[in-house]
Amino acid sequence: MLYHWHEFGHAAAWPGRTAAEMWLQFLNPLNPLTHTPFGRGAAAGCELFERATRRYTKPEFGIKTTKIGSDSVEVAEETVWDSPFCSLVHFKRDIRPALAARQPRLLLVAPMSGHFATLLRGTVEVFLPYHEVYITDWQDARHVPVSVGRFDLDDYIDTMAAIFRYFEGNVHVFSVCQPSVPVLAATALLEADRDPAVPRSLILAGGPIDTRINPTAVNALAQNKGTAWFERNVITHVPWPLEGCGRQVYPGFLQLSGFMMMNLDRHIQAHREMFHHLVQGDGDSAARHRKFYDEYLAVMDLTAEFYLQTIDSVFVQHLLPRGLMTSRGRMVDLSAIRRPALMTVEGEMDDITGTGQCSAALQLCAGIPVNRKSHFECPAVGHYGIFNGSRFRREIAPRVSMFVRMHTSPGPPETLRRVATPSTSAIIANIPNRRRISEDRLFPNPSMLLSKPTQRRVGTRYCAQSRDGRTSTPAPP
Repeated sequence: MLYHWHEFGHAAAWPGRTAAEMWLQFLNPLNPLTHTPFGRGAAAGCELFERATRRYTKPEFGIKTTKIGSDSVEVAEETVWDSPFCSLVHFKRDIRPALAARQPRLLLVAPMSGHFATLLRGTVEVFLPYHEVYITDWQDARHVPVSVGRFDLDDYIDTMAAIFRYFEGNVHVFSVCQPSVPVLAATALLEADRDPAVPRSLILAGGPIDTRINPTAVNALAQNKGTAWFERNVITHVPWPLEGCGRQVYPGFLQLSGFMMMNLDRHIQAHREMFHHLVQGDGDSAARHRKFYDEYLAVMDLTAEFYLQTIDSVFVQHLLPRGLMTSRGRMVDLSAIRRPALMTVEGEMDDITGTGQCSAALQLCAGIPVNRKSHFECPAVGHYGIFNGSRFRREIAPRVSMFVRMHTSPGPPETLRRVATPSTSAIIANIPNRRRISEDRLFPNPSMLLSKPTQRRVGTRYCAQSRDGRTSTPAPP
């Protein structure tokens, strides 16, 4: 009944929302009352009420152009692979096929964790000038009919393996957070089968590979409550008249509530500032608020079986790092992974995936040579900042692009410097800082690519810090 009460709440707020929209139409720029203190306050209050009671639908990527060198080229979205629960979207650039063939293919595996793949819009925009970019666009479970069947963690792994086979091995994978586990599992199974579709490299950003390391509040909640508690308290049925009526799901609105409660004071302050920006006529600040929350408040439902299996195997039993994970009765052996290069990315201030949880993959994937492994911990960024925001654009994306290009062509990779990482007790390779990279191959500012973060001691672990010691405010939640 939880989902039904949520839908009832939306319906009950409809008269008030309609009245707020009518007032906003009345308080238009041509109305002199709009420009009075009363009018500005009334319009600001109506907009905040309308936004608080609105149903946020799936946003569009809206990427129409990108810049390659000094030229602006058109971008078109095309679906190149499809299933009931996932579509593979290619951002096709209007460039010569010969140029497109020279630029590495990059698959962005978006998390299926409540938000739509459009949350990675900024990630796509950063990589588009230098790569053929694809992204997994997961479908909202409430719009998938029950007749289609189930979708659990094993189906997720099968989906990733099928997408890898579509590329026939000619792809680099950038996995953001949650999909890091199924991406590694799918790769391990392909390696065990000697399948040629194994990706050329894997880049894992903030993935919960081993949540026993530096557990966060999210990890502790799952560990303390157990899988049965989540099944009793957060699983419900999709109500009529939605297409997925009757399907058991973990509703997106519940996950959104959990995210917002972790930083409730920041969200309240953000909306308070939004009100003042509207009253003061600060349209630019208000526009930035709308852009962020239009994306952040758009959520999707997850199938109950996928959510519960992920909670149990990843966060409660820790099956992957313990070497006990199976998929359809087959053992997932990470030591079988040998062909792809492996890079992990973490954020120093990540409060969802603790530092060391993702880089644990470097030790677990023992079959990959040390000189094909790399790790980067970005200073002063949280979970959102490892795939979006200014720090991502300046410090993470260039390193990812350089790592991809280093492992695009067949042949022995370059020798990389090795440094010990106490959090994983593994030998991790860092990006070299002496090799010059031509500007036309990577990013406009090659000096950024070649700077190697220094290490500073914090308690019993190490974290990266830029040479000039600069820090920045953490990205929005």
